[in-house]
Amino acid sequence: MKIIINSMLSVVIQAGGESRRMGRDKGLAPFLGATLVERVYSRVAGLADELIVTSNHPEAYAFLSMPVVTDRLPGRGALGGLYTALSSASQPLVAVVACDMPFVNAGILAAARDLLASDPTIAAVIPRPGDGAEPFHAVYRREACLPAVEQAIKRDRWRVDSWFDQVRVHYLADDILQAHDPDRLAFWNVNTPDELLRAERLAASHE
Repeated sequence: MKIIINSMLSVVIQAGGESRRMGRDKGLAPFLGATLVERVYSRVAGLADELIVTSNHPEAYAFLSMPVVTDRLPGRGALGGLYTALSSASQPLVAVVACDMPFVNAGILAAARDLLASDPTIAAVIPRPGDGAEPFHAVYRREACLPAVEQAIKRDRWRVDSWFDQVRVHYLADDILQAHDPDRLAFWNVNTPDELLRAERLAASHE
């Protein structure tokens, strides 16, 4: 039986608050005539029926044509942000991406989504370029991951990967990452004004 996947995915863009190194809310930083959050939105919008932004300054994101939700567990860092993303989504599969990744890659996210859709035993598909995982450029099965995240929070865990050993996590093979992202830009997150300027110049020259 063919698996229907085109209306199963929520995409949640995590827009943090003030960044000390950037000196402002990163999601609202200008990028090629728009804002960084709009840049990310434009790159992932085609993947899902539902798009959500998480921010503790929802009024600043009111110009977006999508729901903006605040942290449901303020002060719990990255793990709390993931909890907010999973608990706010309505679809069974949830892509979670950071707003400071101007080269977020829809092909990688689609490959992760398709793996989850084809194998119900997988709870999360996470890229792992080199030695580090990228949990904020990943796709999760809500019903499997949300309870595990909740339990980790109840146990006062803080690391975003502190619950991975409780579910089946599939790490995307390097050949898949290379096929969709040969320039290795997808996981570049901008933290300073200089990095933002470099990314903007690169995007302008490549697109």
